[in-house]
Amino acid sequence: MNTPRHTLYLLRLAVALLFVSAFLSRCASMMTPTGGPRDSLPPVIVNMTPDNNSVNRPLVGHEKIYIEFDEFVQLKDQQKEFFTSPAMKKKPTVSLRGRGVVVQLRDTLAPNTTYSLNFGSAIRDNNEGNPLYSMRYVFSTGPEIDSMLLTGYTADSYKADSVSKTFIWFFPADSVENVAEYDSTVFKYKPASIARAENNGIFIAQNLKPIPYRVYAVQDKNDNQMYEPGNDQVGFLEKTYNPAEMPDFAMWYDSIRQYVTAEPQLYFRMFTDKAFRRQMLSESERPQQHKAMLYFASAHPKITSLRFDSIPADRVIFDPQTVGRDTIALWFNVPSADLPDTIKGEITYFKHDTVNRLQEVTEPLKLAWRLIETKEQEREREKLERERRKAEAAGEEWVEPKKPNPFAVKLPASGDINPENHLTAEFDYPLVKIDSSRLLLTRLLEDNSVEDVPVRMVRDTGQLRKWYIRAPWKTGGQYTLTIPEGAITDVAGLSNDSIVGKYTVLDPEKFATVKIHVNGRDDGTKYIVQLLDGNNALKQERRDVTTGDIQFNYVPAGEIKFRVIEDRNGNGKWDTGNLVERRQPERAEIYANDEGEDTFATKTNWEIEFTMDMNRIFAPVTMQSLSRLLDEREAQRLRREEEKRLKEGPKKNRQEQERQQQNNSNFNSAGSMFNNFR
Repeated sequence: MNTPRHTLYLLRLAVALLFVSAFLSRCASMMTPTGGPRDSLPPVIVNMTPDNNSVNRPLVGHEKIYIEFDEFVQLKDQQKEFFTSPAMKKKPTVSLRGRGVVVQLRDTLAPNTTYSLNFGSAIRDNNEGNPLYSMRYVFSTGPEIDSMLLTGYTADSYKADSVSKTFIWFFPADSVENVAEYDSTVFKYKPASIARAENNGIFIAQNLKPIPYRVYAVQDKNDNQMYEPGNDQVGFLEKTYNPAEMPDFAMWYDSIRQYVTAEPQLYFRMFTDKAFRRQMLSESERPQQHKAMLYFASAHPKITSLRFDSIPADRVIFDPQTVGRDTIALWFNVPSADLPDTIKGEITYFKHDTVNRLQEVTEPLKLAWRLIETKEQEREREKLERERRKAEAAGEEWVEPKKPNPFAVKLPASGDINPENHLTAEFDYPLVKIDSSRLLLTRLLEDNSVEDVPVRMVRDTGQLRKWYIRAPWKTGGQYTLTIPEGAITDVAGLSNDSIVGKYTVLDPEKFATVKIHVNGRDDGTKYIVQLLDGNNALKQERRDVTTGDIQFNYVPAGEIKFRVIEDRNGNGKWDTGNLVERRQPERAEIYANDEGEDTFATKTNWEIEFTMDMNRIFAPVTMQSLSRLLDEREAQRLRREEEKRLKEGPKKNRQEQERQQQNNSNFNSAGSMFNNFR
């Protein structure tokens, strides 16, 4: 139970939060207009009817609430910004009247319940559109207002960055089932209290009871107060949490973002769960003469047999197009003349029945194809037909022009080669014949001598139509690749024209080299280390990393980061979580050095070394470590903002200084209100 001092501290926090918007705006209103800087102040609340924090409100009657401001206001994005806690079956309507807003309640309320109307940033002044952040109106249908608080942070479990505007759902632990193997809480129950994270991922949940809660975070992209697997990100906590038993925390006013923020007590690792889909063959088609497509409703279909009447089984090439193998291409390695317009057959696979049990079924396949001319092809055919008739009328012999070779390959004709990646060629159809002995690769040296270089083609293990042209590439000199006519044939019976490409090899001295000394855990866990650019785009990665050294070559000059994934199952990829099975996603963290820096500069011909201690990177997350991490990220963000302002010139800097000075004068008196809340 709380001590009286702790209870008083929480009550003071609640009161501060309930009145923060109005209080700060009142302080701001003391400024005298100068006619110079643009108005950047939000509206000021001057009256609420009935009073805020009133108790014993009626359960029925559909009363109206009027909130008046010192100026005319507007409503923006109220469908996204406005919500109630707890949710009401019929959402209240919010409309403008005079210098205020009217909230019309339309639902019968629950007894002895604290309700809050959360406006987010929906209310703005009418002239400049300055938002009044975090405005809340609170009342109770019972004799008292619930006053407990909890804070937390919502982060994308893969990107390791904040997730904004996430809803936090609180369920009293004694009112929901607790089945470890199958968690259906968010599907079967309605949350008793709701909070929402700000843009920085921090939330301050107010008006809670001093009881244990099961807590979930839901992104709710559709703003329908429902969790939709596969669409919304979700996060959950394994234990229950009682706000009366949580450690103290600090909170303060963020004058840049203009809302109250706090140290997080809870930490959600958000992920996108996989929605359940009934397995079935949803569609089949034959878009090309030698190609058919099978589309399944769910990933990883179990196919036991696939048979066609007119095509031998060894002439059907099975080619999954997605990681989940729910989209499959079938290639027919048969001469065009032997392929019927309609290919008939059957497929046997496991399909969900009406009660969602997988049962083996056999279904017929009917794959029809016919040549449909494009407008361009039709015009070309009619043109040739006219030329033929004209020649025949004149008694001349007509020879049909040779048609362009439809064989197609994506292969650069020139450029620089990264010797670690080799040359990549992607074909329209799977290949059935490659005469590697006919491929010729030569290297022209500086003394104009030419040497032959051994070369071979190797197919990608995951993509059937992707091939690598590999050779012992060396810097210096120019390479010429020649693929003679007819050296390659695909399943459609098409062969290549002569292909010639000229290439040079990247000079490693024009790039940076990154060496990493890895200290792994002793439990045999493998890791994935990803090298990102300054925009968090993936450039290179190393899998199956354990204790030892790894190296990234050919790193362009600029900013880099590292994402480190704890690959618990050793499958070489990051695995998401599962809410129903209560399985958290694999941890992914952005590497930061001892100074808290996570972004590093590289230059040409540099060699940079890092040491990654996996015990430190994947240490248990505590309130202190999370607060420290967020402080370091905020400090880096502010440094980057300052660098950006310096680049934009002195005029922009003067404007920013004037705005900051105005903010400081407006909020200094209010700032002391939060300094001692810990």
